[in-house]
Amino acid sequence: MSSSSCVKSWPVSTARHSYEDLIAHLTRTTPLGPGEAARVVAEVVAYFSEPVVEFVRRRHGEMKARGLNNDQIFPCIAAELSARPVAAPELSLRQLRRIVYG
Repeated sequence: MSSSSCVKSWPVSTARHSYEDLIAHLTRTTPLGPGEAARVVAEVVAYFSEPVVEFVRRRHGEMKARGLNNDQIFPCIAAELSARPVAAPELSLRQLRRIVYG
């Protein structure tokens, strides 16, 4: 299961920030204008700044809503966590369940 199957809207700041070189690169290499590129960068930064506990709970809820059961969900979440650019610490399936159910 791919984490790309999830779409989440995050508050996005259009203010200039320390990613100006990335924004300039995106405007040179894509059809995005500077404002659009800044919003894309802010969106990506916000997405990957989500704390592990919130990520696990959000993804669990999204997958449950799609009709998956926990035996399908928790291995998928574990795989998604390990694939993030700054990987979270490895969590056992039991630890993931405890995040969701306490």
